Amino acid sequence: MTALISVAIVLVAFLAVAYVRAPLWFSSLLVLLGTAFAVLARGASPVWLGVVVVVLAVLNLKPLRRALITNPLFGVFKKITPPMSQTEQEAVDAGTVWWDRDLFSGKPDYARLHNFPAPQLTAEEQAFIDGPTEQLCKMLDDWKITHETKDLEQHVWQFIKDQGFLGMIIKKEYGGKEFSNYAHARVVTKIATRSGSAAVTVMVPNSLGPGELLQHYGTEQQKNYYLPRLAKGVEIPCFALTSPEAGSDAGGIPDYGVVTRGSYTDPRTGERHENVLGIRVSWEKRYITLGPIATILGLAFKLYDPDGLLGGKKDIGITCALIPTEHEGVEIGRRHYPATSVFQNGPNWGNNVFIPMEWVIGGKDYVGQGWRMLVECLSVGRCISLPAMSVASGKLAAFTTGAYARIRNQFGLAIGKFEGVDEAIARIGGYAYQMDAAQRLALTGLDIGEKPSVLSGILKYHNTERMRKVLNDAMDVHAGKAVCIGPNNYLAHGYQAIPVAITVEGANILTRSMIIFGQGAIRCHPYVLTEMRSAMNNDGAAFDSAVIGHIGFTVSNAVRALVMGLTGAAFVGSPKSGKTAVYYKQVTRMSSAFAFAADMGMASLGGSLKFKEKLSARLGDALSNLYIATAVLKKYHDDGMPEEDLPLLQWSVQTALYDCQMALDGFLSNHPSPLLGWLMRRLVFPLGMSLRAPADYVGTKVAKLLMEPTATRDRLVEYMYRSTDESDPIGVLDHALKAVIATEGLEHKLRKAQRDGKNVGLTAMDRLDDAVAKGLISKEEHAAVTRARQLKRQVIMVDDFDGNLENPDLGVTTRVILGHSAPAAPVAPKPSTPEAVLAEVPGAPV
Repeated sequence: MTALISVAIVLVAFLAVAYVRAPLWFSSLLVLLGTAFAVLARGASPVWLGVVVVVLAVLNLKPLRRALITNPLFGVFKKITPPMSQTEQEAVDAGTVWWDRDLFSGKPDYARLHNFPAPQLTAEEQAFIDGPTEQLCKMLDDWKITHETKDLEQHVWQFIKDQGFLGMIIKKEYGGKEFSNYAHARVVTKIATRSGSAAVTVMVPNSLGPGELLQHYGTEQQKNYYLPRLAKGVEIPCFALTSPEAGSDAGGIPDYGVVTRGSYTDPRTGERHENVLGIRVSWEKRYITLGPIATILGLAFKLYDPDGLLGGKKDIGITCALIPTEHEGVEIGRRHYPATSVFQNGPNWGNNVFIPMEWVIGGKDYVGQGWRMLVECLSVGRCISLPAMSVASGKLAAFTTGAYARIRNQFGLAIGKFEGVDEAIARIGGYAYQMDAAQRLALTGLDIGEKPSVLSGILKYHNTERMRKVLNDAMDVHAGKAVCIGPNNYLAHGYQAIPVAITVEGANILTRSMIIFGQGAIRCHPYVLTEMRSAMNNDGAAFDSAVIGHIGFTVSNAVRALVMGLTGAAFVGSPKSGKTAVYYKQVTRMSSAFAFAADMGMASLGGSLKFKEKLSARLGDALSNLYIATAVLKKYHDDGMPEEDLPLLQWSVQTALYDCQMALDGFLSNHPSPLLGWLMRRLVFPLGMSLRAPADYVGTKVAKLLMEPTATRDRLVEYMYRSTDESDPIGVLDHALKAVIATEGLEHKLRKAQRDGKNVGLTAMDRLDDAVAKGLISKEEHAAVTRARQLKRQVIMVDDFDGNLENPDLGVTTRVILGHSAPAAPVAPKPSTPEAVLAEVPGAPV
């Protein structure tokens, strides 16, 4: 019995110091004192004290520890650690770690999270969104762009150039706007809610490309010449990276250049230059946005110096150059047709094109630095462009679907009040909230100087995947209206363009399975990168410090996961009280569980985890959903914690935590060692998987918020372009929604009167007139119901065309059926049975 009590004392001491993550010396001292107490006060065998003293001495005396423990481990570690290629090394070194490191630690610092500034627009940025951006949106006709002109109209192009849309990221000293990353993203979001093609056109010059690269790496001469011209739209840039044989494997591009001497004519000045040091380049690129119309081509290629003209190594590496597209040998102009989007995109190529060394971005000093330059800039651009377009899709889907589901009736009831439909609307609202929150937090990091490379991968993958989900649900709710494309279909183009966002800037499959956790495990973990570098540098002392810290880190997370799993994290601290406190506690719990599982995965699988892409993807999903949950909590806090937004917060956080739990479950279930998987599960989920997806009633609350003109709805769709024109297919929604809500009581009264035989007539209009004649409703109420029905019909009508599917006529002339007029065009005769005709009349019996 005494022995059991002694073991219990030592065990409790061990759990306590492990849980609080005490330093090794303090933990050792506490364990030693506990053991001494067990021996002296409880009569335990002195052998226990001797064993503990020996173990603690080995752990704390560095020479002894290195000789007996870490040096043998170091030898094994060097053998099993796969070598890191130069491109992998540069990718790991690129960008920064930020809030993602906290999530990887198992102990997120929420005070730090909430001390990050809430993103805000300056007066100048707000004026640009309210002014030129609003004007641009009014000028855009997405149907015309996509199906008629196949490009932005010339006056729209000129407006974009004149107003500085192409120079938002360029510094003011060069004539640009020098907007924050937050403002840049919001401009793209607003335009994308109006036209995806226009958004891409504005987005690309402000993302990864010549402007970004020149500002960071260009020579003063390059900056002074090109940046003012880019800012004013005098030059149209593109950046050519992707080759037919190298897409996501950008490091494997076959395009090459050879250092040599040659002659060329500068297309900018017409001057001839003889026998200058330069590069003869051959390339073939594709998927290059703005490529067909670009005046400046940013080009990535591998550079070789076989004759040693630069005095260094012969295989120099990836290099980036800036080439005027009028230069002899540059071939551009042909176009790809990406889905239904018609933004300018196409291939370009050249064979043995000579360029001077001064056209290398950054000049001769930056040859071979191209990959590092690209991945550093990519960590910024991937947080902005496609995530902003995904946010736009979420806002558009939430705004339109919520309104449509309240306006559209079936069986005398708004379709949004059917539980199957409200479930879909809840997903739309919740995912829109998640996407916006996730990007807002990342933009905050960018604007305080971070370049969060891991978070950029999370945003690119998870925002575009959520975009796919919200548009799928929006299409389901709109049904036939969304299936038949035409000028009044505001969803089809976004839905058809989903593969573009899923594919570009790194295919989503690879981003999820190889990049998020693969990069995050190295960059965000407090010890792994140090261990890997110690192996590369054969530094046993650095490895000793790192591996001891790593062991303590893993043990601490195991203990924390177990204790919080057993207690439901009930005793974990939270920075907020009230209804959100439980979410902070559960994030902390799942952070420790994730950190432990990740460590055990790396320890048990070593370098092979890199090739266990399904396992890596699940760990990436867990990390990503922890990030999304904390981003949602941050957004709610920054918005002032409005009580009416609570259902959106609850749905979003509960879904993210549940998805994190399921990702860990998938990792544990599929671990190659079933025994180890079982043991980890006992620590991570000691009482089973207790987190649940949002309850049905939470989703119903979210759906209701989107089906009414609420303050919550307005906050959710902030920075969406919202026309007030009743003739606009989106602009009419608010008018119709308000009119329908205002007359719902009257419609109910009329239906009841009809059932009771007090209101008669063959058509809906006849019955409405009869209701006035009998005094059931007033003339003013008659007018209100008539207007609501006309607006409703305008919302639910589907575009139709002539027999050649040309000339959409809805809205040009008027079709009159059973006394109900609506914008339409003459059409071929339709079935004239009463049932077929009445089925088209709102409110008519079927």
